[in-house]
Amino acid sequence: MGVTRGCQELLSLLCGIWLWVSVAEPSPPTPTGQSREGAPLQFRLAGYPRKHNEGRIEVFYNQEWGTICDDDFTLANAHVLCRHLGFVAATGWTHSAKYGKGSGRIWLDNLNCGGSEKSVVDCRSRGWGNSDCSHEEDAGVICKDERIAGFVDSNVIETEQNQVEELRLRPVVSHAKRPLPVTEGIVEVRYKNSWAQICDENWSSWNSHVVCGMLGFPAEKKVNQNFYRLSAHRHPLNYRLHSVSCLGHEAHLSLCSFEFYRGNATGVCKGGMPAVVGCVPGPLFATGSAQKKKRRPQQVQKRLRLKGGARPGEGRVEVLRNNEWGTVCDDRWNLVSAGVVCRELGFGSAKEALTGARMGQGMGPIHMNEVQCAGSEKSLWSCPHKNITKEGCKHSEDAGVRCNIPSMGYENTIRIVGGRTAFEGRVEVKHAGRWGTVCSTGWSTTEAMVACRQLGLGYAMHAVTETWYWDASNVTEMVLSGVKCTGQEMTLSHCRHHDTVTCQKTGTRFAAGVICSETASDLLLHAPLVQETAYIEDRPLHMLYCAAEENCLSSSARQANWPYGHRRLLRFSSQIHNNGRADFRPKAGRHSWVWHECHGHYHSMDIFTHYDLLTPNGTKVAEGHKASFCLEDTECQEGGRCSREGLVERGLCSESPAVFPWAHSRQAHQAVLTSTPCHERDATVPPLP
Repeated sequence: MGVTRGCQELLSLLCGIWLWVSVAEPSPPTPTGQSREGAPLQFRLAGYPRKHNEGRIEVFYNQEWGTICDDDFTLANAHVLCRHLGFVAATGWTHSAKYGKGSGRIWLDNLNCGGSEKSVVDCRSRGWGNSDCSHEEDAGVICKDERIAGFVDSNVIETEQNQVEELRLRPVVSHAKRPLPVTEGIVEVRYKNSWAQICDENWSSWNSHVVCGMLGFPAEKKVNQNFYRLSAHRHPLNYRLHSVSCLGHEAHLSLCSFEFYRGNATGVCKGGMPAVVGCVPGPLFATGSAQKKKRRPQQVQKRLRLKGGARPGEGRVEVLRNNEWGTVCDDRWNLVSAGVVCRELGFGSAKEALTGARMGQGMGPIHMNEVQCAGSEKSLWSCPHKNITKEGCKHSEDAGVRCNIPSMGYENTIRIVGGRTAFEGRVEVKHAGRWGTVCSTGWSTTEAMVACRQLGLGYAMHAVTETWYWDASNVTEMVLSGVKCTGQEMTLSHCRHHDTVTCQKTGTRFAAGVICSETASDLLLHAPLVQETAYIEDRPLHMLYCAAEENCLSSSARQANWPYGHRRLLRFSSQIHNNGRADFRPKAGRHSWVWHECHGHYHSMDIFTHYDLLTPNGTKVAEGHKASFCLEDTECQEGGRCSREGLVERGLCSESPAVFPWAHSRQAHQAVLTSTPCHERDATVPPLP
């Protein structure tokens, strides 16, 4: 009896151990989509603090919003999720609930994507709702600030398998040296790593209008259908779409109604032919005789412009009223209204309608609010809108656009090599059929700005004249010199340059280089305040040691008989607004900052504003400047103290010390740099004779 009971207890113990091991051993990961096929998914970014393209990733599944655990999270996962959100790719991801803890279910855990999946349902995971995480492990994503064409909502994007993502015009007319852009041809859509045609049954001019807008053209034109009909029969065709019906205001063909051909599509579209479209390029992109015609001086004054953008076709929308430029409030701002702006300026349809001053904050009045275009208007002023009131909007709500522009191939004639990152390096251009360097004599930020624009890398942070970059391309010949740009050019070849290369300093060391950035600060002086607060003061030299130590005084002060005598100072207050899309940071590295005993802080000595006092005939009689500095103490406290180990950013302590508290600007937040006595404010006038 005792033996039997002992055997039973031993058996129970062994079964218990076996059961515990079975539960504890993780089951092999299963594809996410196997748990609930066909369930509609939505995605959004949440949490704080964050920008529009980053945040805690949340997914709507089974009628409930939930989060994703950061276990085994990778950049490949972030790529797939960012595409769900309408962005082209991811630049990073975050763990440990950086954007705050979410609520509700944790839908996915141990997510494992390869990065190329069309949907997160194609990735592997523990299955929907199967997680051992807490919300302290919520994952976040940082997406590249570039939208996928055709996505409308900027935050919640529903998954859709039947989308037209990429489209082109295939030219049929054979021109070996045909210049870009391609303005006429057969419309083709990307399908399964190849290209397919659209049947032209019931094809309308509105369809052509939408196609041209997607390709960066403001208008369509008629084409010779008979020529293309003859050409179509000579090549095999693979139709993908038919019954396309657009209203004309759509920003993308995927927003029109259409149907897909299913199965074998080689014998369809009987009696029809591939859709053919001809487009009219805007003035910036016209070539040959059309370019000369477009560039004739116009008598009508421009009443619309884009400011603050790094690339052609993007920027803050500004309109002219009563001879004063002002901005547009983003209330009700959408792709349709943005499209009217883009086409009016000679671009295609709108790729993105930007809100929240994402192209920087403007100055002056806000002229328009609640713009509601129908899409057919030729001018933004023709759209219904409201006049702004003082309480209605702020510049933190300035509207902007990103427009579709035609492919000109400019990026294929320039490259940067040898840099530490993809955004910097020695500039090499393809000129007269060969690659070579650019002479750095006279190379300035203006030329660097054009180079960064041509490269598609945003703004120019620095023009490098001595390039100690690695010789990664083995290119040593200099092919361009004397480059002088106005800053508006699309490519360096459009700038003035020498017909024959003439450079004082040759060799790759003295070749021109650039450091580009996706975002940049934009400092603007509040000039009226300077005029209102300026006054003259005579101050003894013995009271100006701190000013001299921090290089606040005029250069002539070095020859003064210290500590005797005095200096006559022109003193004033100044406010400098950072209207840009990035913090204004010192260029000098922290290792080179100098300790100033007078005020007990480190000084970066980066001068970013010069003040010159001129006589009516233009003679300079006084000089001054403003330089950057960071106040560094021994600890980091809330409320505005910056320490060696932390920085102040919006009143909160962060991880990097290389910023100064009064120069911060992110989208809706506008910083004002206000001078204090002795610090970078005084313009010193030479003593009276």
